This record gives sequence, C-alpha cells and structure tokens, in this order.
Amino acid sequence: MNMQVAKNTVVTLDYSVTDPDGVLVDAGKEPLVYLHGGYDDIFPLIEEAVQGKNIGESVTVKMQPDDAFGEYDAELIQIEARSGFPKELQVGMQFEGVPEGGDDDDILIYRVTEIADDKVVLDGNHPLAGMALVFTCTVTAVRPASPEEIEHGHIHDDDFDHDHD
Repeated sequence: MNMQVAKNTVVTLDYSVTDPDGVLVDAGKEPLVYLHGGYDDIFPLIEEAVQGKNIGESVTVKMQPDDAFGEYDAELIQIEARSGFPKELQVGMQFEGVPEGGDDDDILIYRVTEIADDKVVLDGNHPLAGMALVFTCTVTAVRPASPEEIEHGHIHDDDFDHDHD
C-alpha cells in the first residue's frame, strides 16, 4: 500500500542542500527521517512542500534565512584572550560557550574564525546563518508513526529507547 506524506507519518527523505548559486552546502549523506505533522522535527517550509507527496516524488524548496538557520547575528561574535585556549588552536575549531548575558542553558557552539597574536575571534552563529538555501529532496519511505512517537513528538530509533527524555 502506497502511503502519502501526511500528519503522523514518519518520512524518509534523500536530500541535498545548495546555496542559491548551486554550490553544495550539505550533500545529505545520511537520509533525513522525521515525524511529519507540525512537530518542528524539520523546517516547516519543507514539511509544507512534501505534504501529500508519494514515495518517489521530489520537491525543491527555496528557503530564506528566516525559514532556515536564521539571520546572521553580529552580537554572537566574541573576542577572547588567546591564553584561554589550547596551544594547538586552528581556525574552524569549535568550542561550547555561553553568550554574554546568557545562562548555562544557552550554550552555543562557537567556531574560531580568526586567531591574532593574543586574541581569538569566535562566531556563535550557525555556519549557515544568514544564507538562503535550496533544499532538494525525494521521498523514499513513508510509514505510520507509532503512538509513542506521536506522543513524544519525534521518531524513535528501533535500537534506542528514548525513555529518558
């Protein structure tokens, strides 16, 4: 029986993401599996696009930054003393940190974007923040969600029990 993508189905998508110029941003090596139906398990624009689709159908979704990873926030740039970091520091390394004025729940991943003699520049924005993205996907599987998945609002991996959330 061929199911369509609908609320409370678990959908598998083969996908890739490019920028508007066609430069590959995410090759989608692993398929995306999510619970469909407004659970915020995936970007809403993508959910709207695949609603009602059958297995084998493809969609392309153009997303503005607001629809994807948000606008770039210059306030998430931090400049720290070089002495606070490991000796083997390289641009692109990532550290967890709390933004100024934030508390311990607000942990962001900061990427090192610049290293000067005694200063390190860290950027807490998502690497794709501020970018428009083109998301192309093909529906490869659809199954009914289990009652537990619907209750918890996300999919359950067969070999992993999410009782701890």
